[in-house]
Amino acid sequence: MKKYLLLSLSLLAIVAMSFVPPMSYNVDTNASYITWTGYKVTGKHTGVIKLKNGSLQMTDGVLTGGSFEVDMNTMTCTDLEGEWAGKLLGHLKSDDFFGVAKFPTSKFVITRVIPQDSKGNYKIIGNLTIKETTKEQKFFATVTANGGVVTASGKLTIDRSEYNVRYGSGSFFDGLGDKTIYDEFDLQVNLTAKQ
Repeated sequence: MKKYLLLSLSLLAIVAMSFVPPMSYNVDTNASYITWTGYKVTGKHTGVIKLKNGSLQMTDGVLTGGSFEVDMNTMTCTDLEGEWAGKLLGHLKSDDFFGVAKFPTSKFVITRVIPQDSKGNYKIIGNLTIKETTKEQKFFATVTANGGVVTASGKLTIDRSEYNVRYGSGSFFDGLGDKTIYDEFDLQVNLTAKQ
């Protein structure tokens, strides 16, 4: 009985010593951003959105979780200037698209992380919420940790129609011709997080 008790205590001690708690890194909102690209029949538009907050969890140098919140009011346009940029942004922020007055933030929460190799490449699975609609998204990302700083980058391709953003969609409206706006748009996420 004494032997069994000692063995159990030894195993518990080994398990306790081998457990490495996750470390949380807060997203630096000044150094982090998302580049968006929307496509239409006649070309595309691009811009940047800033983050409101976020964090990444690392365990023994490996990404294990995280989330970030996007400030939709910070949306900018980088391919147009002046009045044209203002008109585009006004339309994107209106109820036709993202309804920013009613839905000022969007959010992504990691639900699963699948390491692809030992070089910081991962498959990320998580829930993206836009306009109070949440859908699972999967994408590949590269994450590096160095000196208390974690950087992460990855590209998501989103079907806007899944989030009730259907203005100008050829999937829902006929006869749009060259005014058709494609359902899929890209988000290039670039995060810098610090302890």
